[in-house]
Amino acid sequence: MNKHTTDRLAKIWLWMSAVVIILILLAVLGYIFIKGVGALSVSFLLDMPQNNWREGGIFPAILGSLIVVVVALSFAAPVGVGTAIYLTEFRKDDWFSRVIRTASDALNAVPSIVFGLFGLALFVFYLKDYTGGPSLLSAGLTLGFMVLPTIIRTSEVAMRGVPYAEKMESYGMGASKLQTIRNIVLPGSVPGIATGIILSIGRAVGETAPIIFMVALNPTIPSSLFGSGNTLTTQLYYLAMEGISLKVAFGTALTLVLIILLLNHITRVFKKRLSRNLRRNC
Repeated sequence: MNKHTTDRLAKIWLWMSAVVIILILLAVLGYIFIKGVGALSVSFLLDMPQNNWREGGIFPAILGSLIVVVVALSFAAPVGVGTAIYLTEFRKDDWFSRVIRTASDALNAVPSIVFGLFGLALFVFYLKDYTGGPSLLSAGLTLGFMVLPTIIRTSEVAMRGVPYAEKMESYGMGASKLQTIRNIVLPGSVPGIATGIILSIGRAVGETAPIIFMVALNPTIPSSLFGSGNTLTTQLYYLAMEGISLKVAFGTALTLVLIILLLNHITRVFKKRLSRNLRRNC
């Protein structure tokens, strides 16, 4: 077999792999859309649930999901990006940095239910005076711990991709290390950091196991971060597993998919504008 035939077969295999993945994605999304579009309406999105979630809307679950994701990213994004900056700019490749990377990789492989038990023990029981016990804050912080390794690793890889010559030029012009990080490293790594945040949003908003111990089917709008609430994933779990209403369950699933796509789009737009503004201010 000559090299042209090998290249042709490799291209065919790659194209077939891509097509299979796209078809699987379209099949899943299409099935959810067909089953859930009948329940989707303005009132379904903005009304309160009624008749044990068999009727009415899912607004409390939507609001609870957004609150939990904001709490998770408010914790994980600064800590994750700060850790990446420390590893790439302030630390050499020594034993301590290797311990941090190993710990990050190990956390990334931990099952989500384990994070749920960790959050239950730490935030619900041990720190209940500060988190309100089983609350949206506890759920958000648990998800923040879960997505933290993703943000650390993607941010570190992005920062290591910034050309070394650009940083040396910055130092040569008299800039300090912090000025170089702000004007060179962060603008050059914004796409990679945003990718990690996008992946984290998708994982955080779609997880059920880590927060099932901290939120419940609460039919009311959350009064504060320290109060109980509901999320789309927990509501979807209970609706489907208890057989309460498959129509509402599929409507909830479709809403969840649309929210993930919308948040990803907003993050991408924000990434482009932030990168442009940082480059302009350099």
